[in-house]
Amino acid sequence: MRQLFPVTDMTAPNPQVNAVDREWSLDELADAYAYPAEVEAEAGTWLRANMVSSLDGAGQHEGRSQPLSSDTDMRIFGTLRGLADVVVVGAETVRQEGYRPARAREAFAARRAAAGQGPAPVIAVVTASLDLDLGLPLFAAPLVPTLILTGAGAPAERLAAAREAGVEVLLAGEGAAVDPARAVALLAGRGLRRQLTEGGPRLLGQFTAAEVLDELCLTLSPTMTAGDAQRIAHGPSIALPTRFGLASLLEQDGFLFSRYRRI
Repeated sequence: MRQLFPVTDMTAPNPQVNAVDREWSLDELADAYAYPAEVEAEAGTWLRANMVSSLDGAGQHEGRSQPLSSDTDMRIFGTLRGLADVVVVGAETVRQEGYRPARAREAFAARRAAAGQGPAPVIAVVTASLDLDLGLPLFAAPLVPTLILTGAGAPAERLAAAREAGVEVLLAGEGAAVDPARAVALLAGRGLRRQLTEGGPRLLGQFTAAEVLDELCLTLSPTMTAGDAQRIAHGPSIALPTRFGLASLLEQDGFLFSRYRRI
């Protein structure tokens, strides 16, 4: 993997290129993608997103992100999960991507134990309708209990069914929909401060519009898709675009792996 810019300081006046053309270990990736020091010191909350996009702006191909991905992209995907307390995902992505429970990985066991984390991140599913198959392993047999985030106005019978199935439901909105800022705060209140969202585009659009997104980890895939696929964020617009600054940039096999932090 080639490190195009220094990971630690993109704020320097003239950052120098520091090429490291080899495959990085998982420990090196974990260090490069570590959460900010204040979050690691339990003094804050940080929400990062991990998404992939084609060169022509598609966030999916035929409804799934996998065709845009690569082996290195999946290593970074696994690293980001290995660092997170919670993975926040939309119900549509759960259905389309066939989400399964997060698993414990030996490569991150010592790091997670030292940080006081459980063996794997919690999965938190955001849904207004609660149209979910509660018999899926994500809900029925997770290593770490899956959470559902919904609004107080969600269908009462589905709320009851989820609770009867043993799934913990958190109410993060007054209507059926979830309030993004309230969701972030509710999860942080449970000690889940290192937050990661993997989409989909509608959920990322909501987090962006609510201005609660701190960091975007974006893989730029050297592919063209055409078609009418959604961008990585889709939903309500905001009055002024939110500015992000480049924190790091890596490259392998034509894929660019960037990290942007909100300024």
